[in-house]
Amino acid sequence: MSHHNTVIAQMLKLIPRHEFESLANQHHTGRSFRKDSRWSQFVTMMIAQLSGRNSLRDIVDNMTAQIHRLYHLGSTKLSRSTLFRINEDKPYELYEALFGRLLSRCQGVAPGHNFRFKNPLYSLDATTIDLCLSAFPWAEFRAAKGAIKLHVRLNHEGYLPEFATITDGKVHDVTVGKTLAFPSGSIVAVDKAYNDYAWYNQSTNKGIFFVTRLKSNAACRVIERQHVIKSKGITSDQIIEFTGAVTAKKCPIQLRRIGYRDKSTGKQYFFLTNHMKMAAKTIADLY
Repeated sequence: MSHHNTVIAQMLKLIPRHEFESLANQHHTGRSFRKDSRWSQFVTMMIAQLSGRNSLRDIVDNMTAQIHRLYHLGSTKLSRSTLFRINEDKPYELYEALFGRLLSRCQGVAPGHNFRFKNPLYSLDATTIDLCLSAFPWAEFRAAKGAIKLHVRLNHEGYLPEFATITDGKVHDVTVGKTLAFPSGSIVAVDKAYNDYAWYNQSTNKGIFFVTRLKSNAACRVIERQHVIKSKGITSDQIIEFTGAVTAKKCPIQLRRIGYRDKSTGKQYFFLTNHMKMAAKTIADLY
């Protein structure tokens, strides 16, 4: 009977085995493997992630059901105890280095974003991942809830996640956001969780543009009103400055507030940006 490659096998072709093994050797600690390997761990965890497995038993049972296909993936079946030991004891730096290799390769072939402007475009976001507090007591989030937070920076040239880190669930989104560097002239789209007036001012001084949602209770005054095309959903386009005692001190610069009404839902949104020349509809589309 002829052999046909599985989809998983085709995906693994994106990761040259010799490169993986070289990184695995560089980031190995403890005793050497006899028959198991980091490649088998990687294949096992990759399949578990893509198939939505939620426990070691579930992962191992699924791999057992596919055991006749593992040979063609260069993998072997791992027992629960072995998979637990490798996940627990072996350093994560292997996968951090692998991420860097894959990112570098993808950056060389990534297409540009779909907007007319040439500025690099990034999005920042974070998501909270719930954990069982009894199983992960170090991840205390609330009184009876555990959680971690995954922070990601997405480059819209090829939609590449150029940065990812995991923190305690209590760490605020903007705390990580302020540690990231962006090239001058880039545009960063963020939600209201990244609201920080001092950061807005610092980004502007560095030549970095941002697009975000304006908080409803932000105290400000209108300096100038600009013409809008209401047929495109734009309800207002204003130059503003903050008037709050603390806010005005942290962000003493003029910014732009754009009102937009979503035709499909009828909801009204107000966007805040330091880009004074870009079309208002483009600013709304960025968000």
